Amino acid sequence: MTDAQETAADLRTTTGGGPPDDMVSSDGLPIPLPVPLLEPREGIPPVVADADALARVVAAFAAGTGPVAVDAERASGYRYGQRAYLVQLRREGAGSALIDPVGCPDLSTLGDALSGTEWILHAATQDLPCLRDIGMAPTSLFDTELAGRLAGFPRVGLGAMVEGVLGYVLEKGHSAVDWSTRPLPEPWLRYAALDVELLVDLRDALEKELDRQGKLEWARQEFDAIAAAPPAPPRKDPWRRTSGMHKVRRRRQMAVVRELWESRDRIAQRRDVSPGKVLGDAAIVEAALAMPLNAQALSALPGYGQRMGRRQLEQWMAAVERAKALPENELPQPGATPAGPPPPRSWADKDPVAAARLAAARTAVSALAEGLNLPQENLITPDTVRRLCWEPPLRLDADAVAETLAGYGARPWQIEQVTPALVEALAVTA
Repeated sequence: MTDAQETAADLRTTTGGGPPDDMVSSDGLPIPLPVPLLEPREGIPPVVADADALARVVAAFAAGTGPVAVDAERASGYRYGQRAYLVQLRREGAGSALIDPVGCPDLSTLGDALSGTEWILHAATQDLPCLRDIGMAPTSLFDTELAGRLAGFPRVGLGAMVEGVLGYVLEKGHSAVDWSTRPLPEPWLRYAALDVELLVDLRDALEKELDRQGKLEWARQEFDAIAAAPPAPPRKDPWRRTSGMHKVRRRRQMAVVRELWESRDRIAQRRDVSPGKVLGDAAIVEAALAMPLNAQALSALPGYGQRMGRRQLEQWMAAVERAKALPENELPQPGATPAGPPPPRSWADKDPVAAARLAAARTAVSALAEGLNLPQENLITPDTVRRLCWEPPLRLDADAVAETLAGYGARPWQIEQVTPALVEALAVTA
């Protein structure tokens, strides 16, 4: 029985669950049946939505012990932006808490109370931006999704991890609901509380498994890098990421996309709704390609049909007209060449030797990742491999390659693992 199975068995013993006696494996060990997790241990906690209740939670969690499980729910696809609409926490000695960031928009006192405490999150990079916006940022963390990747688990969603490692089934039916709804329905609150119910247990089991595989230090370096990473800078020209943009070739058409995208964004922000609910990306691209002459022609395009009122049609047509009226020197330029190497598909023509280096490096990294039982992108990012192969160091020795990898942000454990294989791959085409 693995450490994870022992942890699951211990947990089920304490909660009264477990498989029937006749369910055993070929070696005589019991096969644990997944146990549905239906209710939080202490019941559904009340939603914290005012200063007094928040102060009590801050005091309770400050007095708690051990790491703190943290999760956040957003209203993606419903509201503008990625703000948090519910924050869930659990800590030994404090129990669980559900906090409404609408009623308590500043959680910096809670963030300060948890300073120096390890936070446990699942897919931390998804939740950290919205938590940071309300005053919460960890100084150290444990990411159970990333831990699962490093440990070689084939499925690393929270539900799959809890079931595979701890033997419990989480109900995941409310993950994509509109969390800006008020009041939040009781089934949603139960789901939210259960999301942090077993995070500490999952963290402990994964730590044991990573330690058994000799990967615990690797995980710690990855977690430290996430905790120390600065907020992502605003995207330049976000309108260029409109789905279907690859169809738009002419600069005047690009201007139509830009004008429609920016008009849509202003409306969505003012109404606090997802931009896609105001006007779909496909409709923006259709208008750019068609360059309609008037609102009637616009109404004939997909996305601007009978359900759209005349006033709406006129505001979109006004955006098209603004793009048509721009002087040539104000039209957007084709997408700027990204920093770094060109797309690998063009390497064979541009630099056949570099293409051969990349092929050899990819083969080496793939074999190494398979041997270490982890995804290639976690062993070393594909972008780092491309940059190294496009402009390798003048000296193709271990020190020079390691220094180059470090300059691209590779962690020490990654450098230690991949440097020998990459040096060998680069030498093949030297």
